[in-house]
Amino acid sequence: MTEFDIIAREVSGYRTRFERVERRLAEIDKVIARLEAAALTTARALQEISRHWDALYEAMQREEESDMSQLGGERDSSHLSERKP
Repeated sequence: MTEFDIIAREVSGYRTRFERVERRLAEIDKVIARLEAAALTTARALQEISRHWDALYEAMQREEESDMSQLGGERDSSHLSERKP
């Protein structure tokens, strides 16, 4: 076997390995694209959940403020009725 044959065989082996690596990288690129899409979907879902929690919190705050103002109004009217002879 000549030196040229040995080099040709080595280069041929490298090409096969390189092609396998390229195929694997293409598969990895597809997986990355799917992961990015899943991350985007998750982020959108979390934003929607956050908006719902914010709305719930605001509604609870309004209800609490309403209850407090009603209690204040009842207290004021009860003081007025106690003062009447």
